[in-house]
Amino acid sequence: MTLKHDPPTTITFFVSGEGMRGGRLNVGLRAARFLGAVKTAPTYYFYSVRDEFPGLYPAPDGKGRSIEGEAYEVDYETLRATFLPREPHELELGIIELADSQGSLAMLLRSEHLDDADVKEISSHGGWRAYRGLPSPV
Repeated sequence: MTLKHDPPTTITFFVSGEGMRGGRLNVGLRAARFLGAVKTAPTYYFYSVRDEFPGLYPAPDGKGRSIEGEAYEVDYETLRATFLPREPHELELGIIELADSQGSLAMLLRSEHLDDADVKEISSHGGWRAYRGLPSPV
């Protein structure tokens, strides 16, 4: 199949855990452009996996919460080669809705891990930094 137009070279990518500024995986976004702090639409549950990283999951009833995170403009090569290989196997790439109704790629918790003993819901905290008691970077 041949595309009749040039596809976009960058996408919006939402991070809600260790990929955020100050997190251990943010190095994978070094080549990306930070767009700012954002929230998801209020339709997600938020989980902690082994207290090591979080995972978003779409609320099946549509009555979740807004989750705080950061948006980046990232090129496909950086996402494919630099960021995604560092992500834990419990997460998968998906599309989410941001609070402003825009779509974004993000890492989502795989449904088969929802009932794992080391996975707990932390939606009421509203974000990974709040859950971990971490300040927002300047």
